[in-house]
Amino acid sequence: MHNSLTRIQNVFGFFTTVVFAVAALIALSDFASPRTPSASVKTTNVQVVKGRPHYYSTKKEEYAIIRFSLDADLSSLFTWNTKQLFVYVTAEWPASGANDANQTNKAVIWDSIITSPSADRLSNLGPAALKKLRRSAAGKPVDPSRGLLSLRNQKPKYQITHPTGRVAETPDVALRVHYNVQPWVGLLAWNQDRDLGLWKSLAGARSEAFELPALKKKKDDKGDSKAKTKAKA
Repeated sequence: MHNSLTRIQNVFGFFTTVVFAVAALIALSDFASPRTPSASVKTTNVQVVKGRPHYYSTKKEEYAIIRFSLDADLSSLFTWNTKQLFVYVTAEWPASGANDANQTNKAVIWDSIITSPSADRLSNLGPAALKKLRRSAAGKPVDPSRGLLSLRNQKPKYQITHPTGRVAETPDVALRVHYNVQPWVGLLAWNQDRDLGLWKSLAGARSEAFELPALKKKKDDKGDSKAKTKAKA
């Protein structure tokens, strides 16, 4: 006869085996759900100024402010196993150093976390906004409409800087849309560059290339230059 401790161990071992088997099936079920995301992003206003891009910056440097418009359909990424979706936009341009061949500079300018209705409690929102969000998805275990994004002249969350302190007139800059699916059970999934079975690559994720403008002078600098010109005259 087995004692009580042995029986408890056997029951616990069987329970964990079943849990891991069910979790594996849930994770694999994501591959049976088609993913057909699409996006369109373009710039609306680009400026390069000189100053302190962050409150903790110790010196002035050039930084770029890029406003953009984004239309994206990421609704197919929301399934019953989706916990939340992390969406972000980067600015990318080729490195110009002699030792940086085939390398690309990347800087995140905007990001957002979109939760599924079952994970709304994890949202970093105020009470009023959270109540409105829950009301919009009442009775919906999955709400694909949350994956529909339409941003117009969106202000960036982050500015573009460079270790050299110079970004003005940088050529071949492009915006790119990225996403990261965070499931309840399973592995994180990023947007892939090629189709993988029912999972399609993110169509239209890259904007047309553009060049960062020359450094924008502040009004005070213009006033000082005019005053100096008058003084010389």
